[in-house]
Amino acid sequence: MSALFTPFSLKDVTLRNRIAVPPMCQYSATDGHTNDWHTTHYESIARGGAGLVIVEATGVSPEGRITPGCLGLWSDAHVPGLARIAAGIKAGGAVAGIQIGHAGRKASAQRPWEGDDHIPAGDPRGWDTISPSAVAFGANLPQVPQAMTIADIERVKADFVAAARRALEAGFEWLELHFAHGYLGQSFFSVHANQRTDEYGGDLAGRSRFLLETLAAVRAVWPERFPLTARFGVIEFDGRDEETLAESIELTRQFRAGGLDLLNVSVGFSTPDANIPWASGFLAPIAERVKREAGIPVASSWNIDSPAVANRVVADGQMDLVMIGRAHLGNPHYPYAAAKALGLDKPSWTLPAPYAHWLERYRAAE
Repeated sequence: MSALFTPFSLKDVTLRNRIAVPPMCQYSATDGHTNDWHTTHYESIARGGAGLVIVEATGVSPEGRITPGCLGLWSDAHVPGLARIAAGIKAGGAVAGIQIGHAGRKASAQRPWEGDDHIPAGDPRGWDTISPSAVAFGANLPQVPQAMTIADIERVKADFVAAARRALEAGFEWLELHFAHGYLGQSFFSVHANQRTDEYGGDLAGRSRFLLETLAAVRAVWPERFPLTARFGVIEFDGRDEETLAESIELTRQFRAGGLDLLNVSVGFSTPDANIPWASGFLAPIAERVKREAGIPVASSWNIDSPAVANRVVADGQMDLVMIGRAHLGNPHYPYAAAKALGLDKPSWTLPAPYAHWLERYRAAE
């Protein structure tokens, strides 16, 4: 058995293998509500054999959506649709996870295939954005956000708590807080976005405060038996990488002490001037360092571009889970393809019986 196909247990949850599907926005919702597209998409991937399927970034408030097409959990009315998706993922044999977040200054954007830029001022589809400071991201996202007041900060933390409660009600058993990719949580941590001079800015303790307080508030309502995780950009590739990574590892230690069970290691994406080295498995050594120095299980994604690489990073202990995104879009049965590529005997065991029987029966003829 390859390392990639060994089970993984965290809290009271056991994944059938180390393959996880990360949150991938579908930008297909209306007013935050799911539809048939989401149901079919998530159920098909879960049937394909992944151990964990995490539903896309889901806004904790209307203003927290990336685009008007993003899912939401700011209302009890969103729960039934997401409950159907959670049930479908479980029926496919995977653990059902969901990522909740707030897009901050990157909110109110067009869908990627419509431009991936801020919705023009005056367009009724758009809305005002908020961030720790009134600093625009720049490039294709030039809108200057409103600097958050203390009341805004308290409101958003409460929104995370309410969304976590609804995620539990919907039947999800794995919760991921979106603290990455230049969205609100990352913006509080980032020197590129946070210019505050109060207790939520300045030094590492100030820039970490919103993230730690949000984690604590969610930890208080999320059951201890289910994993509470976060996706966090530990590095920016902006020329100050060692300083940022050292600060990120210290914050991750505090995350762990505050009840975080796993960190999904990513890039910050807080500045358009980053110079990211897009090589095969380029985050694996960074994830391994976070795991070793912060003492917490880790997952990661980005350019894990072959089953061999995915298996290696698990076998070498660099990651506990591998997040395989785009490959699942190209082939929802990626685990079957990976098992074949790794030379596993009878790789069709990764599939539902109605597929596995015929694929195994005629595999020799391929």
